[in-house]
Amino acid sequence: MTMPTRLLSDAGSGSGLYDEVVEFAAGTPTWFQSLGALYTKVGLLIFGVLLVVSWWRARAKNDARGIALSLLAPAATAGAYVLSELLKLVIHEDRPCRGLPSGATVAACPEAGDWSFPSNHATIAAAAAVGLSIAWRRIAPWIAGLAVLMALSRVFVGVHYPHDVLAGLLLGAVVAWIVSRSLEKRVTGLVLRYAGRPGIGVLLFARPPASEAPTRVLPRQPGPTGPPPPDRPRRR
Repeated sequence: MTMPTRLLSDAGSGSGLYDEVVEFAAGTPTWFQSLGALYTKVGLLIFGVLLVVSWWRARAKNDARGIALSLLAPAATAGAYVLSELLKLVIHEDRPCRGLPSGATVAACPEAGDWSFPSNHATIAAAAAVGLSIAWRRIAPWIAGLAVLMALSRVFVGVHYPHDVLAGLLLGAVVAWIVSRSLEKRVTGLVLRYAGRPGIGVLLFARPPASEAPTRVLPRQPGPTGPPPPDRPRRR
């Protein structure tokens, strides 16, 4: 059970917007709080499933560029996460729920030393959303909405400041865009190069692409020398 709104206002975190969101969360029905807590915990699995589906879809279509982009999306997501973790170790911003009374937030406050800025969840969600949007444009609006919802859920359950999730969204989106666009041609070339290799070729393409080996040129036969033979008279 969450803390009454009045006590939340008295405690305060130092961020007016964060306090307002937490107070709003405290006044929502229990089922709604449980839904927010569930999504903030397992919502990233949705992005993981969509990354796999994006690769499988490009593989089934034998689309070398699509395969390259679908492989770059999780790579960019992992890179954005690592960068987010490094920033946490440098900035050392404490969680906004650290000074609040126990039970004041929907989710339990993480342990001391688990830093707040930027939000890893928001970073991962944004990076996956941008990578997927480049590889699979049709789902861009839906996946962008899921990323924003993930960021909002981190504030709703009380474990992040609003600026934590905004920074995470920006960081993940920028990293994914740079990685996907700068490495697109190079990785597409590598995909085509390894298309016919045993093992890895099966993972890349559902059907091996047609060979583009040049047609073999036959040597020219020497022509006859000397004057042409006389025509034979026709029989009547």
